[in-house]
Amino acid sequence: MKSEPPGPLPRHIAIIMDGNGRWAVARGRDRIQGHRQGIEATKKVVKAARRAGISCLTLFALSTENLKRPARELNALFDLLRDYIKKELAELIKNGIRLKVIGRAELLPKDLQKLIQDALKKSRAGEKMVLTIALCYGGRDEILRAVSRGPGLRKNLSEKKFGILLDTSGIPDPDLLIRTGGEFRISNFLLWQIAYTELYFTKTLWPDFSSRELRKAIRFYQTRERRFGLTPEQISRGVGS
Repeated sequence: MKSEPPGPLPRHIAIIMDGNGRWAVARGRDRIQGHRQGIEATKKVVKAARRAGISCLTLFALSTENLKRPARELNALFDLLRDYIKKELAELIKNGIRLKVIGRAELLPKDLQKLIQDALKKSRAGEKMVLTIALCYGGRDEILRAVSRGPGLRKNLSEKKFGILLDTSGIPDPDLLIRTGGEFRISNFLLWQIAYTELYFTKTLWPDFSSRELRKAIRFYQTRERRFGLTPEQISRGVGS
């Protein structure tokens, strides 16, 4: 008996990259070592997503709450981000990957802001995949900022119009959200955008997350029947498509 063919690939995968600190502590290392290893995992996953044909990949790198962490850890995170952009930008451009940043980048150090803006300009021609990095980001903060941008739209406001005001304007909502590290919460990430997103939680800590783990998450997604509030019968008749 033939098995059912796999479902479609997710167009957009979002990932809450959790577990760097715990990975390091479990090995008797400094938390910063965990973040360094997390960068290596990021490189592998970006390449794997590109090879798999994923159109959009969004990574939660730094939340607004993370800005309260000790200065030493924050500065190390900023240094790792600088190194990632400097060392990986040419590879991203070569592979047709366009870089996008969401969140309050103005809260980052000035030199890092400039480096990011330069990377955004140099990669903007990429058409194979959009790599979005969430920096100094919070879902509630994003919604509040969106509301402040569109006071003139209040009388005729729609979900579509409101979506244009969000940081993620121009890219589809995530089809699949992955959270590593064994926690079962959203942590203020893409609150508006994940209304109908499939959620995948894994105990794997981010530094150990590999292309194989990504494939497992994608296979999970391909087993899901996405109804968007409709019944199976309505879907079979093409209602809402």
